[in-house]
Amino acid sequence: MALARANAGWEYNVRGRQVPRDEAAFSPVAPKTAGRTLAGSMALLIRRARILTLTLPPTAAGALAPGARRGAALRELGVIPRGDVLVDDGKIAAVGTEIAAPPDAEIIDADGRVLMPGFVDCHTHACWAGDRVDAWEKELQESVAGKSPKTPDRLQPIVHAVREATRKQLAAALRTRLDLILAGGTTTIEVKSGYGLNLDAELKQLHAIQRAAQEFPGTVISTALLGHALDGEPATYTRMVVREMLPAVWHEFPGITEDARCGADAWPVEACVRLFERARNHGLPIRVHADELAPTGIVAEALKMHARSIDHLENAAKADLLALAESHTCAVMLPAASFHARERYARAGAFVDSGGLLALASDYNPISAPTHAMPFVIALAVRYCGLTPAEAIVATTVNAAAVLGLDDRGTIEPGKRADLILLRHRDERLLAYEFGSNPVDLVIAGGRRVASKT
Repeated sequence: MALARANAGWEYNVRGRQVPRDEAAFSPVAPKTAGRTLAGSMALLIRRARILTLTLPPTAAGALAPGARRGAALRELGVIPRGDVLVDDGKIAAVGTEIAAPPDAEIIDADGRVLMPGFVDCHTHACWAGDRVDAWEKELQESVAGKSPKTPDRLQPIVHAVREATRKQLAAALRTRLDLILAGGTTTIEVKSGYGLNLDAELKQLHAIQRAAQEFPGTVISTALLGHALDGEPATYTRMVVREMLPAVWHEFPGITEDARCGADAWPVEACVRLFERARNHGLPIRVHADELAPTGIVAEALKMHARSIDHLENAAKADLLALAESHTCAVMLPAASFHARERYARAGAFVDSGGLLALASDYNPISAPTHAMPFVIALAVRYCGLTPAEAIVATTVNAAAVLGLDDRGTIEPGKRADLILLRHRDERLLAYEFGSNPVDLVIAGGRRVASKT
C-alpha cells in the first residue's frame, strides 16, 4: 500500500506504514558486561532466529564501498525468516537454515526473535563532566511561563567541568556510559572531544576516550572536534586552533578524524574551511556539523573537500540537500537533538528519495541530546523524519559503519565481525513502533556475550 508522507514541505510516496506521532524518553536496562573480546573464544550458535542479514541481493543497486547504500538499497534487510548463525573466533562463521553445532558450542535459542547487527552510533559527544540539569529545568519553567528562555552559554559549565576533571575521572565516567550504551545494543560508537577548547583539555579528553575504549568489549572510534565553539576573540582563537592545536593533536593521534561545528553560534564558514584544508593536507578525514539552526553555506564547501559526513542538517537548504544526495558524502541526521530542543527535524525521507546516503545517530551529549538509545532514535526518525522502519535500521547499522570507515560490520555474513543483537521482538518494525524501553535481550560483541537480560 502506498503511503504519502509529508516532511517539512516535501511530499513523496514510499511503501510503508503510518504510526502514531508519539514522544517519549528511553530508559536503558543496566548491563551485565563481560571482559574484553579475546581471540579463540567459545563458539556460539544462535538457532531459530529471524535474521536481518542486511546483505544485498546480487541484482541490487545502490551500494558503495565500504558498504554505504542509497535509494532502494536502504530498504533491503536481507531477511532470513528462520535461520541459524554460527559465531567463532570473534567472527561470523556461517549463516544458514540448519547449521550443525560444533563440539562445545554454546547454543542460544532465539525462538523466532529478531537477530540483527549491533547498532553503530556514528555521532556522539559521550565524554564529558558536569551537567546542566538545573539550567534545563529553569529554561522549562520560563518556557511554561511564556517567557523566552535565557540561555547565555550552554557549553561553558561543561567546558569548566571538563577542564577541572582528571583524565581518570573522564575515562571512568565515559566507561560507565559505555556499559549502558552496550546494553541498549550499540556495539560500535564514535566519541568526540570538543569540551576542552584548549590544547591541554582537548588532549585530556582524547586520552580519556582512548583509555575507556581499552576496557570496552565493543569498539570506540575517537574524533577530534576542535572546531566546536569559540573561546575568546573569534579570529585569534580559530587561528590558534588551526596553527597550534590541530598539529599537536594529529602528532599524538595520527589519522584521527577532524570535526567542526559551523554556525552563527559556533565557527564561521571561513574558519571551518581553513581548519579542514590543513587537516586534509595531513591526510585527516573531515566531518562537519552543518545547518543545525540555519543555512550557512558550509555544505557546498564540505562537498568540495570530500567530507566523510555532513551532520545535523535540520535547517539545510533544499538545494544543498540535493547536492549532498548526489555526492558520495554521507548525511548523518540526529532526530534526538530535534526532540530535546522541540525544533525542526531534518528531512531524512526526502533526502533518501533523492538518492542520498543516510546514517542516523544519537548525538548523545549533556546539552542538546541526553540519550544514547538507538531504538528511540529509530522511533523518532520514522515518526518525524519520514523514514520507513527498514530505512532507519540500515541507517543505524551498515551506513553508520561506513561513516566511520568500517567495512567489517553492519551485516550478518561470513567473515564479518560478530557484533550482534537479539531483540525481544519477532517483527523488526516494532523497533520503530514501540518506544520507551530497551528491546534488546542479548548483545554479542566481537563474538562474546557482553550484555544480557537473563
